[in-house]
Amino acid sequence: MKIRKAVIPAAGLGTRFLPATKTVPKELLPIVDKPTLLYNVEELVSAGIEELILIAGRGKTAIEDFFDVSYEVEELIEKTGKADLLKQVRELRKGLTVISIRQQQALGLGHAVMCAMPVAGSEPFAVLLGDEIMITPKGKPSGIAQLNKIAESTDLSTVAVIEVAKSEVSKYGIVDVEAVKKNLWKVKAVVEKPSVKSAPSTLALPGRYVFTPAIFKILQKTKPGKNGEIQLTDAMTALAKQEGMMATVIDAQRFDAGDKLGFLKANVELALQHPELSGPFRAYLEDKFSKGR
Repeated sequence: MKIRKAVIPAAGLGTRFLPATKTVPKELLPIVDKPTLLYNVEELVSAGIEELILIAGRGKTAIEDFFDVSYEVEELIEKTGKADLLKQVRELRKGLTVISIRQQQALGLGHAVMCAMPVAGSEPFAVLLGDEIMITPKGKPSGIAQLNKIAESTDLSTVAVIEVAKSEVSKYGIVDVEAVKKNLWKVKAVVEKPSVKSAPSTLALPGRYVFTPAIFKILQKTKPGKNGEIQLTDAMTALAKQEGMMATVIDAQRFDAGDKLGFLKANVELALQHPELSGPFRAYLEDKFSKGR
């Protein structure tokens, strides 16, 4: 199967970043000099994805505007001789069709994915959680590209997993797996935020998935769980039993930018990799910590 479409759920309220997210969607909060969302868009474009389905909510029109043409701003930037600042966004616009779908009620991640059904239809598709950033080493395939390769060779849904400490399992969806070969597992079930005692493993879901279209029919039949939400993990368990599902650890540096500490870590680490800022920023940090302040 060929993965041409990707879904990014972006309807969350961003309550952990209030008051900043009162007017600015959390997906547009900057990591150094780029909105968080742009890192994910770059990841999927480099994987050959042609269509992005944004699942947006009320008050998130700024995300749609980001991908639109702003004639006044772009003309001003060109006149000041800084057209290179627009190069990234313009290149993305050329190779990517962006479709926005309104999620009218916040009924969980499973419901957000289900909202993409009218556009994704009968095709396999990727899902990227908007506040999870995956930075792969230079010259390596992007995170979604790594998942796509396995999904396309096996014709099975494939998800990313990460190893977490036992004390952290209650924060994630945890997979019950059977080893196939090095860095490849067959998923038997997924448990949403289990206790340490009931966790089937320490392999957690960091927010990168590739699904066959069968997930839609399963989601339609999935009953709401806690807080009336449709859990994607429940549907994943059913899909794993019905068709099969693979899991792999992505070769990438991962940041949870939906968490305040993770957001700060992402800014520091990516500033240290920035072509213009890495030198002076590193010097600043070394000076600051050498003086113990």
